[in-house]
Amino acid sequence: MAGFHLKQDTIISAGIDIGTSTTKIIISRFSLMNTAGSTDVPRVEIVGKEIFYKSPIFRTPLKDAWTIDVSSVEKIIRSQYEEAGIHPSDIETGAVIITGEAATKRNASEIVHHLSGEAGDFLVATAGSDLEGIIAAKGSGAYDYSVKTGKVTANIDIGGGTANIAVFKREELLGTCTLHIGGRLIEFCDGLITSISPPVQKLIEQEGWTLKVGDSIHHPDIDKVTEFMTESIARILANEPDLKDEVLLLGHLPNWKTKVEDVIFSGGISECMYKKDSLKPSDILYSDIGVKLATALLNSGELTKWNRIEPKETVRATVIGAGTQTTEISGATIQVASDELPLKNMPVYKFSFEAGFKSGLSKFKESFIEAIEVYDSFQEGQNFVIYLADLPYMSFKDIQALAKGIIKVMDMRHDPEQPMVIVLQTDHAKVLGQTLHAMNARQSVICIDQLNVEHGNYMDIGRPRQSEVVPVVVKTLTFHSS
Repeated sequence: MAGFHLKQDTIISAGIDIGTSTTKIIISRFSLMNTAGSTDVPRVEIVGKEIFYKSPIFRTPLKDAWTIDVSSVEKIIRSQYEEAGIHPSDIETGAVIITGEAATKRNASEIVHHLSGEAGDFLVATAGSDLEGIIAAKGSGAYDYSVKTGKVTANIDIGGGTANIAVFKREELLGTCTLHIGGRLIEFCDGLITSISPPVQKLIEQEGWTLKVGDSIHHPDIDKVTEFMTESIARILANEPDLKDEVLLLGHLPNWKTKVEDVIFSGGISECMYKKDSLKPSDILYSDIGVKLATALLNSGELTKWNRIEPKETVRATVIGAGTQTTEISGATIQVASDELPLKNMPVYKFSFEAGFKSGLSKFKESFIEAIEVYDSFQEGQNFVIYLADLPYMSFKDIQALAKGIIKVMDMRHDPEQPMVIVLQTDHAKVLGQTLHAMNARQSVICIDQLNVEHGNYMDIGRPRQSEVVPVVVKTLTFHSS
């Protein structure tokens, strides 16, 4: 296509995982290339990913039981950037993710937004338990395993505070589930129990056990807790949850309909099981039930119902997923106002033309008013993404009609001067964006395509690359509570 330059391009990505127990950082380099033929519409894709720096595993710094120590986290990140030989301005994409019980800390939302500015001008994905499970499955190798084998594969990522389950069959996510199961839910010091998390305390009361803070680490109820956790995971995997499992449930019940065939464990507990990471024994001191939980999982008869596959990554699965698997690339024939980018945390409103182009266009104004009510009900000028899905074949006359409809509704916003941000599944961004300019739209135009997002997602859109694409992170912005 005229005007498109075939250039090798690279992007530096960071992944930062702030978890219940540990904080980890990776730095990656993505290679971009046009994979379309010389006479076809350009399609720039990520053709290579190289992790060139992995940080040590740090204990997540806390001020107290409810608050993450922001300044200490910043010091960790700065020191690791120096070790990797990069500057925050070098980071162009990636994700910060707050995982497990860390996402319940009172300043979890504050810290992730703060770090988006301090850790580099890059794209931030924050924590939701479903998102954690999906990212970990991609970092552990479970997703690739399912793609290659076609097996229905469950990845169970167990860290300090939660077990995040994501089930895939090839590229399709079949479902997720999250449980209050993790190593830090009972902690020890000097041979005594120093803390019991609220979900485990409820479990102890439900089962009529006597375990309490101050008891010996050899109290028999500790083994009962880890055995119950293991049995609960087995019931959830079989999609046969018991009422007694609800005490450990975080959010919804398992929602996959297909029988799980193979399972992969990742996370800190998986490291206790497989010891794959090159850590010295003194690097992390296990002062909790992590090792006991790992032993219970390894010895479980209930879990022998499934074929168990070793993960490619254990304790680093989530950070590798965050740093290498969250970024997508837009189409190459797009229209963007470069000076408006990057944009962060833009909520997505999905508008479908499934019923046909004319029918969809007739309902466009009504739907846009609904989007304003949803995303800017307080009239503060919150901008949002309009995602145009299920578009049929469009003639140029149809493109003009769509552009005219978009211009009309954009002026209805409480801050009509904000850029119009339009995302399409189909390869129409360039022609639609140029048509909007030709019609003298008063707003800046950001129109990108070849992406699949969902209503209620959030998007970060990065600066244009020399290969004429923009990096994009599609995410959720959900902080769960304990």
